[in-house]
Amino acid sequence: MKKFEEQANQSLFEKNLITDEQFKQITAHRNLNIFSLHSELKLFLYLSVLLFTSGIGILIYQNIDTIGHIAILSLLLIVTAICFYFCFKNSVGFSYQETQFKNSVFDYLILAAVLLSIIFIGYLQFQYTVFGTHYGLATLVPTTIAFFCAYYFDNKSILSLAITGLAAYVGLSVSPQSLLNNSFYETTTLSYSAIILGIALLIWSMYSAKINLKKHFNLIYLTFALHLISISCIKNLFNSYWVLFALLLLASSYYFFTTSHQIKSASLFIFTIIYAYVGINICLFKLVEFINFDDFFINFFFLVPFYFIGSIILFILLVKKFNKDKTYDTIR
Repeated sequence: MKKFEEQANQSLFEKNLITDEQFKQITAHRNLNIFSLHSELKLFLYLSVLLFTSGIGILIYQNIDTIGHIAILSLLLIVTAICFYFCFKNSVGFSYQETQFKNSVFDYLILAAVLLSIIFIGYLQFQYTVFGTHYGLATLVPTTIAFFCAYYFDNKSILSLAITGLAAYVGLSVSPQSLLNNSFYETTTLSYSAIILGIALLIWSMYSAKINLKKHFNLIYLTFALHLISISCIKNLFNSYWVLFALLLLASSYYFFTTSHQIKSASLFIFTIIYAYVGINICLFKLVEFINFDDFFINFFFLVPFYFIGSIILFILLVKKFNKDKTYDTIR
């Protein structure tokens, strides 16, 4: 890391982007080896919010008979209202561009407020069925609150919650229980819903970029869209009409591959390659099923190790090229 920083400083100096005095000051500052605790403190704040909201849930579960439903709901409502009050009071207001609190503690306070709102609405529906048999509203209402708070307070964590809630509203579940029960893979309509939702997120990210609405949110939308579309397409590669989804996976992989280079997102780049690689291998095995290769059986298995070795080498070269382009663009 230190070697890379020295090279970056030298490159800036050689391109006349910084003066000799600035170059010496930057080098002297880096030689101090100052370690910042900013990220660690933010991590502890995030964990404290999760532990607090989890503790509220455990408290409700263990003392639901002794405390009483009205008392629990009243306590949740009061705490949630207090959190929202301080967040609105210290907020800079809504803006199309990126905004932030003067004190980053309020970012975690609004996250706690949204989580408590979800707990409150969920508990209200479970105990009193205020939405009747329209159970989707119990998901849609907190999702709407989360979207509003995400855009008003410019909070990416809340936006992730909102998109997750939207996915749950259309019937998608990412809980460990659903994965163990294989409910997603056994239900074809869920994969269709996931693809539609992924495309909708893509369209919204494009529209947001066009009108300059929270453009820094686009990576979150793209990440969710990538996973939803790719996993659903891979799931449908095992159906009889797999060619259609293979083409869709190819198109989406190309789009996300080019987009990852444009926005310089390593996570988007890596996952795109992984999904594309899995899809290509499934399609290859599908094609092999239509070919009578009894005479080439030995040759086929002889070439398999070279295929995987070549795939690994190609993956490493792609990652190195991506990092090189990203570094060059950053320095430039």
